[in-house]
Amino acid sequence: MIWNGVREQLEGDGMPTVAVDLPGFGAPKPAGFGASKDEYSQWLAETLRGIDGPIDVVGHDWGAGLVLRAVTAFDVPVRSWAVDCASVMHRDNVWHDMAQVWRTPGSGEEWIAAFVAAEGGAGGRPGEPGWLKSALLASCPTPADARQIDASIDEVMGECILALYRSATPNIFGDWGAEMSRPAAIPGLVLRATADNSDDPARSAEMAAGLGARTAELEGLNHWWMMEDPAATVTALRAFWASLP
Repeated sequence: MIWNGVREQLEGDGMPTVAVDLPGFGAPKPAGFGASKDEYSQWLAETLRGIDGPIDVVGHDWGAGLVLRAVTAFDVPVRSWAVDCASVMHRDNVWHDMAQVWRTPGSGEEWIAAFVAAEGGAGGRPGEPGWLKSALLASCPTPADARQIDASIDEVMGECILALYRSATPNIFGDWGAEMSRPAAIPGLVLRATADNSDDPARSAEMAAGLGARTAELEGLNHWWMMEDPAATVTALRAFWASLP
């Protein structure tokens, strides 16, 4: 859903696209699926294998970590990859304050319940459930997109958020660092939205260098850059894709 604007522009130019919803995030969660980072990365690798390649795969936030895991640890039909929030995959990353709450039994469940129940536009202070939902919905390019995303925020998504963050101890690098510390066999691009305070520029650059990836800045854009400015997103991605053999 967050990719609607980007996909519309790409498909308008004749490029076919596929958006995959992670289990529990706008898509049903299979019985027995524990929503850990390893389960999600295996699911993504299997999903990519089911799409006619070669694929230029793009990931955002936790999706970025899953994309990096898929292209560095699995055999997938991918021509290139592009991710943001690379600093979150850094060896020294410490989970942000909200994530620390999510990772705490009891406190995480209370926060998620408030997030699901919050009304769009509720506001609040940064880090509070109402603030996060308001910021997410305000970034949507159209009211229809906002309604679609709002409708997908439910208890199942909340459970998956908690399980996913609690599976990454002390951080994403802890288990996946060996593969993410060497140049990837597949060409990559690390995007950095310059107004996204959750993405440390120095650590993002270090991750990109270690993976042998190129970098590109999305000037003035925040965490939901693909919704804030689909045109700038498409321009950055097309420039990268055009440079590939």
